[in-house]
Amino acid sequence: MIRQTLITLGIILLSNYSLIAQNTVGLISYEPDRSQEGYNLIYPHNQEKVFLLDNCGELVHVWPGDPDYRPGNTAYILENGNMVKTKRYFVGVNDPIWAGGGGAIVEIVDWDDNILWSFEQNDSLRRLHHDICPMPNGNILMVSWELRTYEEVVQAGRDTSILLDGELWPDYVLEVNPTTDEIVWEWHAWDHLIQDHDPDKDNYGVVGDHPELIDVNWTNTPDGKADWMHVNAIDYNEELDQIMISVPTFHEVWIIDHSTTTEEAAGHTGGLSGKGGDLLYRWGNPETYRAGGPEDKKLFFQHDTHWIDDFVDSSHPHFGKIGVFNNRFATDHSASHVLDPAFNSESWEYPLVDGTWLPEDYDQTIIHPEPTSVYSTGLSSIQFLDNGNSLTCAGRLGYSVELSPENEIVWEYKTPIVGGSPVAQGDTIENGNQTFRMKRYSLDYQGFDGHDLSPIGYIELDPDTTFCDLILPVETVYQNSELSIFPNPAINKVVLDYQGFDNVNVQIFDISGNLKTTLVLTGVQHELDVTSWSSGMYFIVTEEFIRQKLVIIK
Repeated sequence: MIRQTLITLGIILLSNYSLIAQNTVGLISYEPDRSQEGYNLIYPHNQEKVFLLDNCGELVHVWPGDPDYRPGNTAYILENGNMVKTKRYFVGVNDPIWAGGGGAIVEIVDWDDNILWSFEQNDSLRRLHHDICPMPNGNILMVSWELRTYEEVVQAGRDTSILLDGELWPDYVLEVNPTTDEIVWEWHAWDHLIQDHDPDKDNYGVVGDHPELIDVNWTNTPDGKADWMHVNAIDYNEELDQIMISVPTFHEVWIIDHSTTTEEAAGHTGGLSGKGGDLLYRWGNPETYRAGGPEDKKLFFQHDTHWIDDFVDSSHPHFGKIGVFNNRFATDHSASHVLDPAFNSESWEYPLVDGTWLPEDYDQTIIHPEPTSVYSTGLSSIQFLDNGNSLTCAGRLGYSVELSPENEIVWEYKTPIVGGSPVAQGDTIENGNQTFRMKRYSLDYQGFDGHDLSPIGYIELDPDTTFCDLILPVETVYQNSELSIFPNPAINKVVLDYQGFDNVNVQIFDISGNLKTTLVLTGVQHELDVTSWSSGMYFIVTEEFIRQKLVIIK
């Protein structure tokens, strides 16, 4: 009976609270019993800081960065508590290679943001961009543009009518050892081309007969810009020793063999697959290798392609499959998908069926219950959580949402930064809070060992500090406080015990913010008569700004 009363009371209180305040930034909604616990990492555009937030939207740690730099574009917390992140100079003066997602520097910093190691690549021939992938061996996979001149591109068989910029920047992958500062492995898309435009030039052949090769004349635009591939995500599978990259201008995900040497990766034999650096798998747009038409396209400028294995175990129904955020899935909304590439571990290949790779369609599609609420033409991420939920970040909107398997919203957060500066709670954000990704780390992630993750405030100005208290169960709110309140819920009396402190001023407010009473705790238990108080929720505030929730039922 008491439990049902509390549930009913909570519904009434939340309904009343919605009339008082409606969050527009930061934490928008939260169902603790249905949301996956953890800490959320974001590295928003147009500013230098990396933020770690709890599910109440409160900061638990900030890596302050340097105001002379901006994201370039990702950051990851390592298992030893250090962070590896990308960045670029805030002011680029005549950068010879520049496009959206451009980076320049990869660095490892400690918990206090002290730089432990740095690697830079940004010159007239090469530039790091978008994403990196920390590897189990301590090395880091990076993505880089490399400039190919007009003469090189023509010799490779490119049709000059689709050569707007007079050069191309095909992507390549490099593996760097931070201990030795050495590049220990490379794979170049440029080594795996084919074309049927000019029989007198290199790479001539039948495109449709070689899906493992890359058509140098495929272009996403009629004119063909230098940023030809625009790889925006990279992931590594240790068990398979394979690398996955997202190639949005091809509308495809590609998988290559990492078990090769650099020399084998430049050719067509070698490695566990026996295929050298040729594509082992590509999916999303068979038109790129003449195995279909526009109607067969499944991916539309996708982001965050990855193997589903972070913070989930092998019992998860999607473990080992591919997750992808499909940015331009429809004209007014994005989607996220799961797909099973059907890898055959006996033949060590992704089998082709009728000239294309499996699956024929997505295994699962996730669309926001209000579809147009999640439409992002670029950026963005999708994470599949251990409890079966999914966490989506619509990057251009700075809007992150956790959905249950029933496609119900259980948590929402809007990045409260516009143009690099925090905004106030209550402000309306139209744009300017772009967030490349959101990543939720589990509460027991070993990278957090030994570090204080107590709340330290909010990103937003004028934060709504009571909003999450209204949502959280009573015991969650005060479990780590030195202020004990019992019984809670209370009926006629409540005892307050502020352990270890004398003469502490305490104020108690009702749900509308009206002061109910003031008292002084003197180091002994204080009994408060609440017989005449109405049923409802009250907030207890000490001079040390400890806030607790008291529920009274009659």
